[in-house]
Amino acid sequence: MPESEAVELAKVFKALADPVRLRLLNLIAAHPGGEACVCDLTDSFELTAPTISHHLKVLRQSGLIDGERRGTWVYYRAVPEALSRLSGLFTPQAPATVC
Repeated sequence: MPESEAVELAKVFKALADPVRLRLLNLIAAHPGGEACVCDLTDSFELTAPTISHHLKVLRQSGLIDGERRGTWVYYRAVPEALSRLSGLFTPQAPATVC
């Protein structure tokens, strides 16, 4: 893995290193329909709305989730490519064959 990629991925793992953000990502990714309204997320935590918004912002900035405003609510969804990239880091690769 090139150093630049490791630096980029370290930022993603830093975002996931917080238990609240890890739970938020899990709730969003596992939500029926693949997306969750912020109103569906806040009841799962004993935190203020601004604190939840901060954690969602960190997840967005790391590229793990995306959001879309619909009226007064924002709906969040996990970014499949980002999750696949992370899971691929821990999948054994087939050894290269020497010709």
